[in-house]
Amino acid sequence: MPYQWTSEPGEVPQTLRLWPHQSLPARGMAAFILATFAMILIPVVTLLGSPVLWGLLPFALLAVWGMYHALQRNHHARRIVEVLTLDTEAAQLVRTEPSGAVKEWDCNRYWTTIKKYEKDGPIPHYVTLQGMGREVEIGAFLSEEERVALYDELQRAWRR
Repeated sequence: MPYQWTSEPGEVPQTLRLWPHQSLPARGMAAFILATFAMILIPVVTLLGSPVLWGLLPFALLAVWGMYHALQRNHHARRIVEVLTLDTEAAQLVRTEPSGAVKEWDCNRYWTTIKKYEKDGPIPHYVTLQGMGREVEIGAFLSEEERVALYDELQRAWRR
């Protein structure tokens, strides 16, 4: 699961750290780009010595660059981190965006409610924290099963 309690149950404060899946490491991306380049060049090799090669080569390189650029943007977009800190009296959610911008939400733990929208949210099993007149999402980048498990864990943590 791409979230982890960084403190033991019952320990104060409780801290939950959430992050998106990181399924393609840097070495895997390099291998994928190299394999893509090799696969694109297979049909181009037959054109060696032909003037048609110079017409197709820029498009082959553009396709490889496009794949690299798309993977780099995806890697950049996965740099989201959410940290939920539960104190005896307060709850604080800090979300760090890929751009580095930090969004914070604080609330008295007693008045905070955890909601899960089965079908009404923008995604199935949408989990939010509500309090101080605001409702903030938590773990929207998780899969459906992970959001259901997160909701159950948050309910248990709030009761402690």
